[in-house]
Amino acid sequence: MTAQALNHTQERRATTSNGGLILVILLVLHGWFIWGLIASIGAAEAGADPGYSIIAYALGLTLAAFALAGFYTLQPNEAAAITLFGNYKGTDRTPGLRWIIPWYGRKKISLRVRNVTGEKLKVNDKRGNPIEIAAVVVWRVTDTAQALFDVDEYQTFVDIQIETAVREIASHFSYDQAEHDEPTLRGDADQVSALLREKLQERVSVAGVVVDESKLSHLAYAPEIASAMLRRQQAEAVLAARRYIVQGAVEMVQHALEQLSEREIVVLDDERRATMVSNLLVVLCGDRDAQPVVNAGSLYQ
Repeated sequence: MTAQALNHTQERRATTSNGGLILVILLVLHGWFIWGLIASIGAAEAGADPGYSIIAYALGLTLAAFALAGFYTLQPNEAAAITLFGNYKGTDRTPGLRWIIPWYGRKKISLRVRNVTGEKLKVNDKRGNPIEIAAVVVWRVTDTAQALFDVDEYQTFVDIQIETAVREIASHFSYDQAEHDEPTLRGDADQVSALLREKLQERVSVAGVVVDESKLSHLAYAPEIASAMLRRQQAEAVLAARRYIVQGAVEMVQHALEQLSEREIVVLDDERRATMVSNLLVVLCGDRDAQPVVNAGSLYQ
């Protein structure tokens, strides 16, 4: 990290010219040189000594034509890094027709927001379960000098760092089962996405890139354990439903006994009370509809 901090390239503004103004000047010069060259040739044919005028006009016309190579255009949210014999001289971010001395190099780079949908990765979560995970990352270039000169192929660099960051994040969380109320990949997507963005920003900052947003686009168990995990989730759902049913049944039985006692509808001893509680719980917690049996005799016979 220290070497990177010392050797990174810092973007600065390049000195370039308005291409429209230079174009007008060059057109005027072209017309003047062509007129002078024609006049000098005509004078020579008439027997007059043109001296060095033909050579001067021809040389001027050649230089003016060579200057046309200095034109370039920039679209909105596009920049051009200017170099001279391998040395970085600055970045031009002004859109439109631009001009610079032709022997300066220009390398264009897009500043637009980019959207990358990562491939599905097979990794192990915190508990060692194999899972499939993928992310969508929105990023853009903010420092053109770092993107072009501090890393090799900045787009490929960002793609590799996205994959590395997703693998790292997946190893920090469990898929959906965690201890001590820890966040999970499935249950705490916002927290996972925020941490992914933070880790990814740390990795790509050397390339002059800013990560605007990151979200998990795919999350699932690996095929080899998906069926087993599905059965486990179904069993957990059944247990949770049963727990809720039993809790409700107990409350209903308690309420029924309290109502019978308060209204003095029937007086039950402990044994009959236990029998009634058992029967009510069977009826309320059963999977099928109960078949009632009417007792036509005494409750105590």
